[in-house]
Amino acid sequence: MSRTSATAIGFVAVLLWALLALFTVGSAPTPPLLLNTLSFGIGGGVGLVWAWATGSAAQMQAVPLRVYAFGAIGLLAYHLLYFSALRLAPAAEAGLIAYLWPLLIVVFSGLLPSERLRAGHIIGALLGFAGAAIIISGGGAGLSGEYLSGYLLALLAAFTWTGYSVLSRMVGSAPTASVAIFCLVTSALSLPLHLIFEETVLPSTVVGWASIAGLGLGPVGFAFYVWDIGCKRGDIQLLGTSSYAAPLLSTLVLVLAGIAEPSTTLLWAAMLITGGALIAARASFASE
Repeated sequence: MSRTSATAIGFVAVLLWALLALFTVGSAPTPPLLLNTLSFGIGGGVGLVWAWATGSAAQMQAVPLRVYAFGAIGLLAYHLLYFSALRLAPAAEAGLIAYLWPLLIVVFSGLLPSERLRAGHIIGALLGFAGAAIIISGGGAGLSGEYLSGYLLALLAAFTWTGYSVLSRMVGSAPTASVAIFCLVTSALSLPLHLIFEETVLPSTVVGWASIAGLGLGPVGFAFYVWDIGCKRGDIQLLGTSSYAAPLLSTLVLVLAGIAEPSTTLLWAAMLITGGALIAARASFASE
C-alpha cells in the first residue's frame, strides 16, 4: 500500500467522525460511559467479524499483550477525559481545547524517524485550528477560570489522543485487526465504571438505538480501523492537519439535519480549514 493510499484511507476516519455529534445527539439520554460500553462493543464486534472474514484473525494471536494494553488504554483514557471535560466545563470551550490534537499530531509527528516537520505543516495546522476554533466556539468570548478543571481534562484528552496516534507508528507491525480488541477491552472497562458512576438510561425510540448502532459502526468503530492504517502507513502530518475538516463537516451535517443554523461562520471556517489543508498538503508533497 502506498503512502498516499494509506493517507486517503486514514482520512475516511475524519469523514466518519463528522457524524459523531449527530449520532451522539440522537442517542440521548444514554449517559456517556454506557454509550461508550455499547458503541465500542459494537465496533469491536464488527472488527472481529472483519478480521475473521479477511483471514487476519490468526495474526491477532501474535500481537504482544503490551500492544493491546496500549490501544485499550489510549481509547479508554481519551474518551473518559473527553466526556468528563464536557461535564465540568462548557462544551464549546472544552471541545475547542480537546481539538488541539490535530495540531499536536502535526507538530509531534515531526519527532518520528523518517519524518520532517516543515514550515508549511505548522502554518497549515495553525490556519486549520483557527477554522476549528470558529466552528467549535461559535465566536465565544473566551475561557472562564470557573471551569479550570474541565479545561485541564480537555487538554489532557488532546495530548492523550495525540500520543495514541503518533505512538501507534511505533507499533506499526501490529495488524489493524488488533484494533477490534482495543475496542472490546474499552467497552468491557467502561461497563463497571458506568455501573459505579452513572444511572442506567437506555433509548426509548428507534432513532436512539439506530444512533448507538451508527456510532458503533462508524465514528466509534470503523473509524478507528482506517485511522490506524493512516497513522501507521500514511502521511501523519497531512492526516493530522486534514483532521480539522471534522468540526466543519460535523457542523454541516447538523445544519442539514436541522439541528444547527447556517451562518457566515461556516464560510470563514471553510476558507481557513481548506487553506490550511492545501498549505500542509503542498509541504508534504514537496518533501516526497
